[in-house]
Amino acid sequence: MDEANRLKRLPLYLFTIIDKLKEEAIKQGIDIIDLGMGNPDQPTPPHVIKELCKRAHERDNHRYSRSIDPSEETLRAVIANWYKKKFGVTLDPNEEVLPLIGSKEGIAHLSLAFLNNDDIALVPNPAYPVHFNGVLIAGGILHNIPLYEKNGYLPDLKGLPKEITDKAKLLFLSYPHNPTAAVAGHDFFEEVVGWAKGKNIIIGHDLAYSDIVFDKYRAPSMLEIKGSKEMCIEFHTCSKSYNMAGWRIGFAIGNARILRSLAKTKSYIDFGIFKPIQYAAIKALSGPQTCVKNMVSLYKERRDALVKGLRKIGWHVPMPKATFYVWARIPDKYSALTSMEFVSLLIRETGVVISPGTGFGEYGEGYVRFALVENVDRINEAVRRIKRVLEMET
Repeated sequence: MDEANRLKRLPLYLFTIIDKLKEEAIKQGIDIIDLGMGNPDQPTPPHVIKELCKRAHERDNHRYSRSIDPSEETLRAVIANWYKKKFGVTLDPNEEVLPLIGSKEGIAHLSLAFLNNDDIALVPNPAYPVHFNGVLIAGGILHNIPLYEKNGYLPDLKGLPKEITDKAKLLFLSYPHNPTAAVAGHDFFEEVVGWAKGKNIIIGHDLAYSDIVFDKYRAPSMLEIKGSKEMCIEFHTCSKSYNMAGWRIGFAIGNARILRSLAKTKSYIDFGIFKPIQYAAIKALSGPQTCVKNMVSLYKERRDALVKGLRKIGWHVPMPKATFYVWARIPDKYSALTSMEFVSLLIRETGVVISPGTGFGEYGEGYVRFALVENVDRINEAVRRIKRVLEMET
């Protein structure tokens, strides 16, 4: 029973490897501090949970979900209103908003909806894995655009060969960026829109971390740029902003024609979102946003503890302006190791779990990613353990 060649092209999922290393460490009695997966550790806001429970007792909410149902019509309207308040962009809720079973699902299906076997997708590297894995699953041709620290992890689109851009059908972007935590401003998105005009290319912008920003930075929407609706859709999720990761609900907005094809693809694959979850998302997006502000303050406290702690023990890492990640070069002392080898060493010697840069693409080699999903006391303990490794004789 030989699996499809497109699946053979995929690397082993990053966190599958990490989980095996964690399992081995636990068997040896090592206490694990898990800063690997970007899995929010805080609870979903109580008013959102209350709405879910209330709606789950309503009999009709357990039937298949359809786009014409009042729950989804209301959800689309609330998303459009949330977007208008947050970014100042007007959306038609019936044509320019599409609810998703998490943004990851929508990103993967965008490739499936548009890529033929001879179509190229341009994907900055390193990247959130579904950006490139979705291309491979769809059978498209992946063209990596290297992201470099010296360029602020922004892609050089103008430097791409014409023979590549002529065949390119998709471009994925994501700012604030996972895994590097890099940010972009209006000037960058204006350049992207100008570059894309006349190229018949679709841009999928992953804006999952728009709410998790620090130090007065504001994450812009690409849809704020004039002309962007001609070729762009944008992905959001409730997973990070409202700690609803396991609920699986997100949405895409933007170009109506692109969204229709994405919706058509989904119609053959899923039956929509469980209605009580839709109502809970409505409550999250339209209700009080104090929970989001409190969560961002918590992540800032964790960010400061980790970055300042690592700097104090001799590991200079950047202070990110957004996301709940810290992206760092492997310490000079261990620069001869691959990122996976260094991560394996940390798990064996300290029980501290972080992500190897190569889990996000080949241009992530030499780096690691910390996720701020443990409390400050545990983060401080992780720093103390890492210090022992940095002081080890090699």
